[in-house]
Amino acid sequence: MKNFKNKVAAITGAGSGIGQQLALLLAKEGCHLSLSDVNEAGLEATVALLKPYQIRVTTKKVDVADRHAVKQWAQETVQNHGSVNMIFNNAGVALGSTVEGESYEDLEWIMNINFWGVIYGTKEFLPLIKQSKEGHIINISSLFGLTAQPTQSAYNASKFAVRGFTESLRQELDIENCGVSALCVHPGGIRTNIANAAKMNDSLKTLGMHPEKSIKSFNKLLRCPPEEAARQILDAVRKDKRRVLIGNDAKTLDLMQRLFPTGYQKVTALATSMSKKF
Repeated sequence: MKNFKNKVAAITGAGSGIGQQLALLLAKEGCHLSLSDVNEAGLEATVALLKPYQIRVTTKKVDVADRHAVKQWAQETVQNHGSVNMIFNNAGVALGSTVEGESYEDLEWIMNINFWGVIYGTKEFLPLIKQSKEGHIINISSLFGLTAQPTQSAYNASKFAVRGFTESLRQELDIENCGVSALCVHPGGIRTNIANAAKMNDSLKTLGMHPEKSIKSFNKLLRCPPEEAARQILDAVRKDKRRVLIGNDAKTLDLMQRLFPTGYQKVTALATSMSKKF
């Protein structure tokens, strides 16, 4: 897909961050939009940004963890727009906890959104996108889908799962040669609200960490503007890349993992321990 003019894109988590910026950049190129989020106020803010552009925009409050809600949204997207070419499975949440301290409920919560939400979005939109004969599925993994980090076991699990799922999908689409492709996105620290909205529990204290301080420290690592992340994602779609690493942090840790596939864990654990002293 070399251009987005008169195409139709569906975006989850479109009320803020990368999702909102994807909507804005696509609108500038004449792409029609079907937007979803659990935050209706955020969706309204996104729609307000899109008013200058002569495109069709539809919105729907959707919890991506609800398979039936995603299915209904996908069907309504085609009903409202006539077709759909792209799905950006962007919605996600974060959880800070030790393996021992995280509850089964929290594990189910994060997997239902970060992983099952991607599965639902992919499976419900894929047959509809195939009908357009030209399309793309874009799934957002993470830097933490490349390397594992202490206190991030649940988030790591969800994002590693997205990576495996998407890479397998891409190979199947290559074999089918059906005009539809797939991209796995690995953002590093993007300046969004994900850290402030993260669930953090007191089990971090067993590692000498404090939940509130951990959020502040994590926020300091979020340096890349979401509009730059969105630009790189769309560029990767145009070039039909299999994956895109966004930010120097993602590229550095990816290289570290390649060079030291197990040794990087010792370095990460040591760096985490040292950071508690400051």
